[in-house]
Amino acid sequence: MVAIRRLTRSCAVAGAIGLACVGTVQAKDIVWARYGDIDTLDPHKATSTLSLQVWSLIYDTLLATDKDGNPVPNLAKSWTVNPAGTEYVFTLNAGAVCHDGSPLDASDVKYTVDRAFDPASPSVTKASWGPISKVEVVDPLTVKFTLDKPFVALVPFLADSFSSILCDSNKGAAGFGTSTAVGSGPWKLVSWTKGDRIVLAKNPGYRNFGKLAANKGAPYMDGLVISVVPEPQARLAALKTGEVDIAEPPLDDVEALKASGALKVVVAGNTGQNVFWEFAAHRPPFNDARARLAVGHATDAAAAINLVYGDLSLPEACPVSRGVFGNDQDVCLKHRPNYDPAKAKALLKELGYGPGKPLETSMLVWTGGNRQKLAEVFQAQLAEVGIKANIEMMDIGTMNARVRRENETATGKGSMDMMTWSWYDPDILYALWHSPGAYRGYTSPELDAMLDETRVLTDPAARKAKVQDVFKYLLSKGIHIPLYTPGWEWVFAARPAVEGFQVAPFVYPVFNDVKIADKKS
Repeated sequence: MVAIRRLTRSCAVAGAIGLACVGTVQAKDIVWARYGDIDTLDPHKATSTLSLQVWSLIYDTLLATDKDGNPVPNLAKSWTVNPAGTEYVFTLNAGAVCHDGSPLDASDVKYTVDRAFDPASPSVTKASWGPISKVEVVDPLTVKFTLDKPFVALVPFLADSFSSILCDSNKGAAGFGTSTAVGSGPWKLVSWTKGDRIVLAKNPGYRNFGKLAANKGAPYMDGLVISVVPEPQARLAALKTGEVDIAEPPLDDVEALKASGALKVVVAGNTGQNVFWEFAAHRPPFNDARARLAVGHATDAAAAINLVYGDLSLPEACPVSRGVFGNDQDVCLKHRPNYDPAKAKALLKELGYGPGKPLETSMLVWTGGNRQKLAEVFQAQLAEVGIKANIEMMDIGTMNARVRRENETATGKGSMDMMTWSWYDPDILYALWHSPGAYRGYTSPELDAMLDETRVLTDPAARKAKVQDVFKYLLSKGIHIPLYTPGWEWVFAARPAVEGFQVAPFVYPVFNDVKIADKKS
């Protein structure tokens, strides 16, 4: 019988340091503290990394990624594609079981895809599923997708948590997305207390067909508690006292932690994270490319991130980050607005701005990860050329909604934001910039046509050339101005007793192999 360790003392300590008490934790639970909470347990209704990471624990996907980010079999042990690229037939592994005990089969796959395309309430990432027109159950372990036209980004998408397979027992379930979430992943939902914590229990029937973990069965630990602890120093204090096992440490303390060896520091690679400037381009001043390019030329991203993050982050020249298909720093540096304050001032002068008449704008930035400090550095750089940027900090969910609202507002002062996405394929640019656009931002018929081509070109060289044409368009017009990579939650610290923790490509923490030496029955 597992002993129960009630954290009476720990809760008292937590209160003293401003940490929300993680509640009752079993002796063999992992406690993972993060800066924020998820939006929903419904993979069709949000886009934040905080949400994605949790979906990857509860649900499974048809495909998975290897350590280099390449798609590999998972729930689907194999698949075939017809010569036209319009029919995919997936053969499922036998033995996958939903948390309610029902077998996961082709009907669950069909339910998931049909739900993503439900006209009454489609997935927010519907565009990333591609032009799927029909899903057919061939037999319990075979499912066929029919597409209106080829879509080369389908396979990598099916390895991402946006395509999490939902068990069809979720259909009509009360509280789906908040109190109910039935998947076939390694962890089962016990409860979600918004703004506080998510409690998961291990799925004893879990079978790992392709996820990046050595353990092919159920997780070793009994439970996983995901606690919201916004303050970095509170997370660090909780790590040191043992109340928390894994957390994102204060970035200013990472080098000291590495040197001391007091905690294990895990830096994720191949994150696909791209942090960039974008603008409310449907109204002045950013409906004029010269205003957007002036911001680009005024921004010295290399100096700013070196000041705030040291060598933990790198300047990024392309609209998709290193490790993602098409990224070529040399190509992008030729077309992006590089740091040139004199050129920024000249562009602003053409627009009628100058001494005594600054260009004024809001600068929306999401909280956490020292971004307040980074925003202040950027604010000072912009002020040097005559741009008055008023920083507004908010959580990522609020910022996403605000950006869309700014794009849908025809009047008002200028608005720009430090946006970010993590993605495994340049098809993210279709989601962001093809009409109508994820945030209803800049679109154009010519950009739509180029993005359409990036989805159907099956020859890798031809597709790469077209993807880079899109890069050139976005960069030369100041639509998407890359700043740096990676950008959030790529550094983790773990207590010395924690073994087996790793982070898969695209910032998916993996807990299947975790054992904690001082947490035993």
